[in-house]
Amino acid sequence: MTALQQALTVGKVICVGRNYAAHARELGNDVPKSPLLFMKPASCVTYLNQHEVGTIHLPDADKFGDTHYEAELCIQLSGDLKNATAAEAKAAIGGVTLGLDLTLRELQSQLKDKGQPWERAKCFDGACVLGDWVEPQVFGDFTDVHYQLFINDEKVQDGDSSLMLFPVLELLVEISHAFSLQAGDVIMTGTPSGVGKLACGDKLVLVLNEYSWHACVQ
Repeated sequence: MTALQQALTVGKVICVGRNYAAHARELGNDVPKSPLLFMKPASCVTYLNQHEVGTIHLPDADKFGDTHYEAELCIQLSGDLKNATAAEAKAAIGGVTLGLDLTLRELQSQLKDKGQPWERAKCFDGACVLGDWVEPQVFGDFTDVHYQLFINDEKVQDGDSSLMLFPVLELLVEISHAFSLQAGDVIMTGTPSGVGKLACGDKLVLVLNEYSWHACVQ
């Protein structure tokens, strides 16, 4: 199986917050009873390629505070979805990869404390890092997908889709009933526990089955 070409333009990125109970607890948040959704614009997307070491550029820490990583299983749609069934949702999945939802954590906390939206902490340029897309068929119904994030050769996140509060196909159905999804849209399905701060010089490796993506932080 080979990597897919980056064929579809990203329309919007839908992120799922607190989809792993352990991650919700590590940040002191309640475990949600329904999917917590927010969005990133396409303008914040940057890509990693399996065949070369990519670069992740951090915002100025003196101005914006620390940037935290959140590794996630990501889905790109190849077809539109509205009020979808699980079968329709599965048929519309065109590509799978790993990604990083980068977050200005201190700023996010300040905004949350004020009851304000999170966009300033989640939507800066480069805040959505995506690997190139791979064929979805090998992942079946996405209920038993494993992935890892290593930083400086240390495993910091170990994802297992069986631990998701809201499984992948259920998420797609739920989102499609909330608002229409279009071909090219990306769904970041939530991060497991182990999130933390990135620092300049960090070397990252995202691993999904036989696929891996390498990046250096600047």
